[in-house]
Amino acid sequence: MSDDTYHDSTQAEFITIVEGPTPDFTPASEDWPWSLLESANGTVCALCELRTFDGEALLNRCRAAWRQGRPVRLDYPDGSGGRQEADIVAARTDTVDQGDVIYLWVAL
Repeated sequence: MSDDTYHDSTQAEFITIVEGPTPDFTPASEDWPWSLLESANGTVCALCELRTFDGEALLNRCRAAWRQGRPVRLDYPDGSGGRQEADIVAARTDTVDQGDVIYLWVAL
């Protein structure tokens, strides 16, 4: 059995920001990300853009977890020395002059 075929469905996949500032979260301006949220009750869908060494590898980790029915969470510094988490509901990569970028739509 390959590693992709079995995981505990409650075990989240984490994308962790190891260093740097708290990401900037911009309220999602498109309608489609809201359709990915199971409940909009008190939830804000926001977009953050992150530079990364390998955006495609991060995107593949998200896709694999979602195929297995597992949640994907963003673990990030909160600016006061602590950590916060947010559910990632969608992701997309791009390459810019400075390198790879991953766009994450998160539920806050």
